[in-house]
Amino acid sequence: MKLLIIRHGDPDYSIDSLTEKGWKEVEYLSERLARLDIKDIYVSPLGRAKDTASRTLKKLHRTAEECLWLREFNPLIHRPDAKDREEIVWDWLPADWTKEERFYHYDQWYETPVIKESQVKKEYDWVTESFDQVLKDHGYIREGRGYRAEKANNDTLVFFCHFGAGCVLISHLLNISPMVLWHGTCAAPSSVTTVVTEERRKGTAIFRMSSFGDISHLYAHEEPPSFSARFCECYDNAAQRHD
Repeated sequence: MKLLIIRHGDPDYSIDSLTEKGWKEVEYLSERLARLDIKDIYVSPLGRAKDTASRTLKKLHRTAEECLWLREFNPLIHRPDAKDREEIVWDWLPADWTKEERFYHYDQWYETPVIKESQVKKEYDWVTESFDQVLKDHGYIREGRGYRAEKANNDTLVFFCHFGAGCVLISHLLNISPMVLWHGTCAAPSSVTTVVTEERRKGTAIFRMSSFGDISHLYAHEEPPSFSARFCECYDNAAQRHD
C-alpha cells in the first residue's frame, strides 16, 4: 500500500484559503495526481486543505472523505522561553527543545513536563488512532510498532492535510518522535510525502518513507517553492521569518 501525505498549498491564513501563488501550486499538483490510480482520498476540514484538494478532485471527478483528525495539529503549550503565553507545540526555539534528550525518543517525548501539562499526547493519540482505523479499513492492522497485512494490497491513499498533522502521521508510521519531525524537517506548501509498505514476510508490514516533501511538480513548471513554514536561513536575512 502507498500513502501520499500532502501539505496544503501556499496559505492565506487570514481567510483560511490559498494565496494566488498557492492556487498555482495546487493546479500543478493536480496535474501530477490526476495521472495516478488512487483508491481513496481524505481531507482536512480546514479551508486551505480543502481548496488544495479541490483541483485534484475536479480532475478526477471524485469526492474526498473529510476527517476532523486531519486538521492542523495545534494543541498549545507554555514554551519555556514564553511562559506568559501559549504557543503551538511545533514552534520551539532549538536552544530549548534540543536540551531535552527525551524529545528524541518515540516512547519518551511525551513524558517531559511541558508536554505532560498540555493536551499534546491526548491529541496525538486521537489522530493516530483515527489514522490506524483508516489503515485497518484498507487491510492493515496496527500491532506493536508495525502492521499485520490482513488484506495486503497495492492501493494508493491520499491525505490532504497540514505540516504539523503530516508529521504526526509520519511519526506514527515510522516510530519516530514527532518533535524531531516538527523541528527537523520542512515540507513546503503543496509538497508530497510518500510512504509505502514493506512486506518481506507474508502478513507482516512496516512502512518506509520513499520521499519527503517532494515538490517536483513545481520544478516542472519552474515555480519556486514557498517559504511558508520555514525560518530564516541566516539570522541577518531580515526579510525571512525569525522568532
